[in-house]
Amino acid sequence: MSEYTDDTIASLPEAGGTFLLYPYLKGEQGLDPDARLEETEGLAEAIGLDVVGYATAPLPKINASTFIGKGRISDLKQQYDALEVKLVIMDCALSPIQQRNLEKAWDLKVIDRTGLILEIFGERAQTREGVLQVELAHLEYQKTRLVRAWTHLERQRGGFGFMGGPGERQIESDRRALRDRIAAIKLQLDKVSRTRGLHRKSRGAVPYPIVALVGYTNAGKSTLFNRMTGADVVARDRLFETLDPTMRAIELESGRKVIMSDTVGFISQLPHELIAAFRATLEEVLEADLILHVRDAANPDTERQKRDVMAVLANLGVDADTSPMIEVMNKADQLDQNQRDQLTGQAERRDDMVLISALTGEGCDRLEASLEKFMSAADTEYGYRLPYSAGEATNWLYQNAKVTGREDLDDGSILRVQMNTRLKGKFEKMFRVFPIS
Repeated sequence: MSEYTDDTIASLPEAGGTFLLYPYLKGEQGLDPDARLEETEGLAEAIGLDVVGYATAPLPKINASTFIGKGRISDLKQQYDALEVKLVIMDCALSPIQQRNLEKAWDLKVIDRTGLILEIFGERAQTREGVLQVELAHLEYQKTRLVRAWTHLERQRGGFGFMGGPGERQIESDRRALRDRIAAIKLQLDKVSRTRGLHRKSRGAVPYPIVALVGYTNAGKSTLFNRMTGADVVARDRLFETLDPTMRAIELESGRKVIMSDTVGFISQLPHELIAAFRATLEEVLEADLILHVRDAANPDTERQKRDVMAVLANLGVDADTSPMIEVMNKADQLDQNQRDQLTGQAERRDDMVLISALTGEGCDRLEASLEKFMSAADTEYGYRLPYSAGEATNWLYQNAKVTGREDLDDGSILRVQMNTRLKGKFEKMFRVFPIS
């Protein structure tokens, strides 16, 4: 196997063929094997890997040392040699010893699902925070996989070298380098987190409701974000196209303003290292007034994708039973008439579902109407007695709430306004006023 170099990632497409293997326990409930392989192929192609073959491997049990049985290992080696395979992606979670034993048995590079997803994240992250978070996730994952040199730790962008050679086996020095680097990254992330906190605090001075887009990767979140906000976030038909959060303020038809937040896509068996690393980024979801769960309605596995998204949200601390959420059934343009009629009927019977096509704009007017309805339903009427000298507070209410009545007195005005509890709290904190009955 070749030695690791810092340009390993750049040479990946020419590094040789990639083989996908999905091993799973017989009778295991989960994604259909063919659908799982198709998803993993999309992940591999997302970073330019040339997939030359794939196979499923139903197992009666998991082998502790190699995950799959020796007979299957032998058969696959012959297949790999014939196809000139250089990289095998095991679509499962491998222990370090399983990974090393398979590499020895096949004499080629092996990575698991976590390694592949981390590789994609390493290549896609753009912001400083995103790069640091991915690198931290990578290092946490590599704690027990110290079998290659750490020269790639100096790299600030690009993939993270899972696909390079074994490198030097200076385990103890590697461990020290790893611990030191993890500590340094955590310090940098603490600084970034404090800066993010300051930005969030300053944003609180303009207390528009936050609408967070979440969903399975490639469900169309960024396309919808661009459609609603007029932004130009990259939105291509690739898995994990969006990693770094983007926020934009938009004005609804009523004049009400909201902040929309586009977030990283979720996926089946999202590595826990990444969930932990991106927790700070996903805090926007926790603070959102409304969550838009964007779903790929045309995907035959959309229900399983929904379960995976809800599982990740639960891991983040989002309570699906109490958190306001609208299901946005996207990609209506790809549905046949029967599917369209079925989903249209469901959406008409529910207040928390809308059928749209973010690509063509179909149904986006209904989505905006749903946003308006939700925001209005969350409003309560309050009364405030404000002196004429409190012009700033009066202007704030006219700009951010719905003024339903005004009575001018000798020493000031009484304003009746409708707004949600979030706005009420911000207003009263900013201007130190209290509602009157």
